[in-house]
Amino acid sequence: MRVTEKGQVTIPKEIRDRLSIGPGSEVDFVMSDEGVMLVKTSNGRDDFKSFDDWAKSVEGKFDTGGMTTDEYMEWLRGPRDDLDRR
Repeated sequence: MRVTEKGQVTIPKEIRDRLSIGPGSEVDFVMSDEGVMLVKTSNGRDDFKSFDDWAKSVEGKFDTGGMTTDEYMEWLRGPRDDLDRR
C-alpha cells in the first residue's frame, strides 16, 4: 500500500468486510516489536496500548467450531499420510 501525501492509506475491501469497517467506523493502530496492527475499536471497549495487551484480551477465546484439537489440526494442515489409521 502506498501512503498519500496526507498520510492516508486505503484499507483493502476484504479486510473492511471481514472486520465490518464502514464509514464512521473507529480503528486504531497497535504497535509491537514486529510492526503495526490495525484494530477495529468499538464503543465501550478500551483501546489497546500494545499487541501484548490485545493478545491477552483474546487469550483462550479461539473457536474451533466444535472440532476437537486433532480434527482442527487435520483441517488446518491437511490429512497426514504418514500416520497409520486403523
